[in-house]
Amino acid sequence: MQSPKEVVRQWVDAFNRHDAEGIARLYHDHAVNHQVANEPVAGAEAIRAMFTAEFAAADMTAIVENLFEDGEWAILEWKDPLGLRGCGFFHITGGKILFQRGYWDKRSFLKQHHLPVE
Repeated sequence: MQSPKEVVRQWVDAFNRHDAEGIARLYHDHAVNHQVANEPVAGAEAIRAMFTAEFAAADMTAIVENLFEDGEWAILEWKDPLGLRGCGFFHITGGKILFQRGYWDKRSFLKQHHLPVE
C-alpha cells in the first residue's frame, strides 16, 4: 500500500496534467475536499466534477515546496508559477484520500487568472 506522501505525489502529478479522472481515483467514494475558500465538496464523483470545472476555468500548476508525512496525514506546501502559495492537508486511509483541506488566497487566484472576483 502506498504511503500518504506517495498518494499526494500522485495527486500533484494528476493535478498538473489537469487529469480530473485521475485525481478522482485517488479519493475514497465518500471523501470530502474542503478548500476553505469554498464550500466542502463530498464524494469522489463530486470532487471529479469540481476539478473538471476548475481545470476548464484556469491553467493551474502546483509546484511542491514541501511535503511532509505524519501517520495517516500528508501535508503539502505548494506554489504556482504566478506566485500564489498555499498548503493542503490530506488524511489518507487505505491508500486513498478520505479528507482534504486546502488553504490559499482565492481573491489573488481569481485576479491572477483574470476570473471574476466574487
